[in-house]
Amino acid sequence: MENETLPQFDRDRHGSLYDRGAADAYYDRKAWPHWYPNGTYNGEAVQAATLAEVNEYMAGYTRCTTRKEW
Repeated sequence: MENETLPQFDRDRHGSLYDRGAADAYYDRKAWPHWYPNGTYNGEAVQAATLAEVNEYMAGYTRCTTRKEW
């Protein structure tokens, strides 16, 4: 899949769509499909612009089954 070469689709990259989805789920935040091109909280967040990007974020969000204990 060609999207895997783009930084927002690199699941090993801190700040990617998948990473942000999993983090939002873990911290029990509402889903907001976004990513950070320069790594999490480095610079401005970029809102997902395509269906493929939303789907990648939601994959991380829905696959995260653990939640932070408050």
